[in-house]
Amino acid sequence: MQTLVICIDRDNDLGDKADVHGPLIGKEANIEAAVKLATADPEDSDTNTIFGGVKILDELLARGIDAEIITLAGDRNIGIISDQKIANQLDMLLKKFPAESAIFVSDGAEDETLLPIVQSRIKIDSVRRIVVMQSANLESTYYIIKHAFNDPKISQTFFVPLGLAALIYAFFLLIDYSQGAIIGILASVGLYMLYRGFSDTVDFYWEKLKDSFHSGRMIFFTYATAVVLIAVATILGLMDVWSRYTAQGIWYYGAVPLVTSFIHKTIWIYVLAILFADAGKILDCKQRGESFSRYLIPAFFVVSIGFLFWGATSYLISMSPVLGSTENDPLSGMQFFIYSIVFATILALAGIKVSNRPQPARQKPKRDKNAGKK
Repeated sequence: MQTLVICIDRDNDLGDKADVHGPLIGKEANIEAAVKLATADPEDSDTNTIFGGVKILDELLARGIDAEIITLAGDRNIGIISDQKIANQLDMLLKKFPAESAIFVSDGAEDETLLPIVQSRIKIDSVRRIVVMQSANLESTYYIIKHAFNDPKISQTFFVPLGLAALIYAFFLLIDYSQGAIIGILASVGLYMLYRGFSDTVDFYWEKLKDSFHSGRMIFFTYATAVVLIAVATILGLMDVWSRYTAQGIWYYGAVPLVTSFIHKTIWIYVLAILFADAGKILDCKQRGESFSRYLIPAFFVVSIGFLFWGATSYLISMSPVLGSTENDPLSGMQFFIYSIVFATILALAGIKVSNRPQPARQKPKRDKNAGKK
């Protein structure tokens, strides 16, 4: 035999709806099964697949090509069970009809997932998709959406933010605080999106943190302390901003003064958190007998940046009529800002000098001259 026309019914609608069991061999058997299926369910697309295969068979026979049509039926449990049934039926029929090539007939993308199975057993010359013109691409679209939602990566990205937003909204409606629902949803979804965007970095540092915990390194404690300090600083800063916002409103202070107040309140706690994280690396290096000078450099720069932000925010607060008190003097605020710039520059230069200092060479272990001698 030259060509085999293969029709696919992956979910076994023929057996479930028309009580016709595959595989179906020959034109008459396929037409009879298609009529029974159309009678049982006129909307089933597998009927069109079989009739489309019969038409292709007639075209091949009219051209003098030795051909036959078969229909393979799977199982309602789409997946491994249905695919194995179709593969077993195909193996059995290929022993009976050892064709040179095949034409694959389907009604959409779901059946076409079996193409690799068929191609591994027989050469496919053509793939023909039979789709009712009034519903073109309908099944393919449904199949793509269905499998996209079953994909854990897509479902987590799509459903987790929606579910999180729905839970937060329901909680704040329960406590009769609708304004908090908007704030909570924006904050939670924003944090989730940040995590998804920096997931590789977060996972990398999380693995390092777990490794330091299991190996009993000091860096685990200092990193944990840094995280707590960052959380405390953020909460203190937000409490300060919230107290001002609830007292007078953002229209009274403005966004820039509120941000300035937040930075002024939290900058040194953030600096302390970074220094704690850096101290853990230094202690671990000392414990292993390694050089730790490369970890001293960030400490200088972090403290210098802290002085810059502290001086700048102090000057802005002294200039602000809504944040500064009556005792604040803009001139003294300017002087303090200049002093902080000078001190920050000195610290940065000290850090650069430390970074340019030559590192002590590691001593290589001495080789025993008699090691190779017997």
